[in-house]
Amino acid sequence: MSPQQNTPGAVLLAPSPAAPVYDLSYYIKGAAAGGICCSITHGALCPVDVVKTRVQLDPVKYNTGLIGGMRKVVAEEGAMALTTGLGATAFGYFVQGWFKFGGVEFFKIQAVSALGEEKAWDNKVGIYLGAAAAAETIADIFLCPLEAVRIRAVSDPEFCDGLVDGFGKMLKADGIGGFYAGFLPILAKQVPYTMAKFAVQGSAADAMYASMGKSPKELSDSTNLGISLTSGVIAGVAAAIISHPADTLLSKINKKGAGGDGPMMARLMNIAKEVGFVNLCTVGLLPRCVMIGTLTAGQFGIFDTVMNALGASKFHFHDPNEKH
Repeated sequence: MSPQQNTPGAVLLAPSPAAPVYDLSYYIKGAAAGGICCSITHGALCPVDVVKTRVQLDPVKYNTGLIGGMRKVVAEEGAMALTTGLGATAFGYFVQGWFKFGGVEFFKIQAVSALGEEKAWDNKVGIYLGAAAAAETIADIFLCPLEAVRIRAVSDPEFCDGLVDGFGKMLKADGIGGFYAGFLPILAKQVPYTMAKFAVQGSAADAMYASMGKSPKELSDSTNLGISLTSGVIAGVAAAIISHPADTLLSKINKKGAGGDGPMMARLMNIAKEVGFVNLCTVGLLPRCVMIGTLTAGQFGIFDTVMNALGASKFHFHDPNEKH
């Protein structure tokens, strides 16, 4: 192989063989598609996320719903306030999507290789859950500092002027630990969210294919895309509900002075007591369901589109007893 073929760009754009081969080239393409889909969807929904975060941080002031919250932000701070944290969001979620989608593909395929097709088919929900949990945990190590900067910027619009400035100011004020003050709540939010997202989406998509009596390779690209989008909406709403309490805690823990002084767990407990269980589960839930339902559908749709564009045949579980 020539040196030129060893470059990341050459691997990414290299055509896949006719029969699916799940090698390094496939995982790089999956990771790139994941980074692109997460960056685009989270970036596009940045205004919704700004309002959701404001509602969670100050529900008394922002008590008029998603549209009312947007109007209030625009009236008080201008339209550009709705793009607060866009740089941190787009970059942070590209990194997260790279490890999350790429990791899920890697762990999923490795599980099938270890268990064999028949046992993997019988335990595919468990594989979805395990692969998603492992991939998300790795991804969150990289996401957490960027999310901390984003939330600080949204809660205090005067805090920084862009991502690099925000990093510098947080490092100076809080040290490295400041970037990971929300690591436990981000794990508590993102790991169950991602587990639900991939397990529900995979199960919903499999059910749709089964109802049609077809496999993905027997259907057109547009039909497969429609299945990805529909199953993505279902998965997004389920994942949003499951992870919402931890999302509220994450928004609040990154607000300066939240939960008082002391260890992180003590601060989290103080915030939970102040807010109350019902409010943790419901405040800001509707805009989050709208955001995550749309976002998840978009992610799976873009992921499949980018994978096809890169010439990669996406891995699907296969029933070894199925007759063709």
